[in-house]
Amino acid sequence: MAFDTWLAYAIAATIIVIIPGPTILLVVAQSVRHGSRATVPLTLGVMCGDAVALVMSLLGLGAILATSAVLFTAVKWVGAAYLIYLGISMWRSPVQENSKNVTQQEPLPRRSRALFMHAFVVTTFNPKGIVFFMAFLPQFVNPAGDVVWQLVILGSTFVVIGTINAALYAVFAGALKKFLARESAQRWFNRGGGTALIGAGVFTAALERNA
Repeated sequence: MAFDTWLAYAIAATIIVIIPGPTILLVVAQSVRHGSRATVPLTLGVMCGDAVALVMSLLGLGAILATSAVLFTAVKWVGAAYLIYLGISMWRSPVQENSKNVTQQEPLPRRSRALFMHAFVVTTFNPKGIVFFMAFLPQFVNPAGDVVWQLVILGSTFVVIGTINAALYAVFAGALKKFLARESAQRWFNRGGGTALIGAGVFTAALERNA
């Protein structure tokens, strides 16, 4: 693969992942809610979700989703329902009564696993992501070369870029946690973030195969 081809792909992929979607909305919401401790599990969840979506695309699931209305709809509704569930949960989350508790480092082993799974499920069950891999990667593949190796390079590049992007969003959002010391600010964010996730779920449910 020529370096200029890879560079053009990397730039295009970076522009694409920077645009906030359901995954980034989730990362931002959970990072503000839980602080910097959420960065690692959320980032790992996005990385693994992208990797699974990539593998499924390379195995042909992207083509199936693009042609099968039933399968596309099933995957779409799983992802949409999960986003709406997370949004409702966030909307109903209680606020910290003591402002000092907002910055305290409480144990987070179970929460880390939950954050990882949230990010993983939302990223994996995004049908547009799988179809995107199937449609976007081949445009940068040289049929005269080793196609499999090129797909591995391009796919790995996308996963790395997506992981870095999620990490940066998480770090930035986590830094805002200290500004949520007041109960009113926490309540506002929980409702705003919950509404955004519910909206992302509704948007996902409205996706069309040919959109």
